[in-house]
Amino acid sequence: MNTAAPGLEQLFFTFFNVDVAATYWRDIARGMGITALLSLAVVACGLLLGLVLAVVRYLQWRVPALLVVAFADILRSLPPLVLIIVFFFAFPFINLSMSAFTATWLALTLVLAAYAEESIWGGILSLPVGQSEAARSTGLSWWQTTVSVVLPQALRVAVPPLTNRIISVTKNTALGSVVALSEILNTAQSASSNAGNPTPLMLGAAAYLMLFVPVVLCSRWLETRWRWKR
Repeated sequence: MNTAAPGLEQLFFTFFNVDVAATYWRDIARGMGITALLSLAVVACGLLLGLVLAVVRYLQWRVPALLVVAFADILRSLPPLVLIIVFFFAFPFINLSMSAFTATWLALTLVLAAYAEESIWGGILSLPVGQSEAARSTGLSWWQTTVSVVLPQALRVAVPPLTNRIISVTKNTALGSVVALSEILNTAQSASSNAGNPTPLMLGAAAYLMLFVPVVLCSRWLETRWRWKR
């Protein structure tokens, strides 16, 4: 007696149920939109803040530089989930209530900014001192030297660690489910509970692949291209 066919039927009925998928795919699509929007906001704001902090540290003013170092060390040490919980549940006690989206965005942005600052700072330190000195000798100001000479090269060096960190942090958007953010994971879990079937979780996994595989491929392309330019 061949038991393979009934086993496959049970597998597809449980994890790839067409009727369940047809019922809940719109909910997963909405969650995918929220995840995509949140990821874009985190990447844009996190990278910009990290760049600003790296430039502040490059100014070599003692107190601001120490504050930047403390910020980077603390934020890289704290789990993002702890930050999300603090922002969403603790801040209302000091009259700073925020939505689940805002709490998740703020927590992940600060974490990404800390890693971005360290990556860009590492890129700055890798450059020979003579390059900035040569640029200054041509009459360029400190700011012109930083923008035109130092930062472009530092960013090329920072691309490989930054792309990996961006992927890692943006996948943490799933942590928003803890504060009931209707992103992919939370939506898929709710749909699975309602349906009594894990098919929505498979749809959620497919949604994550659709979002993050292009990001991985883009990061690989950037690493290759910028490494070649160096």
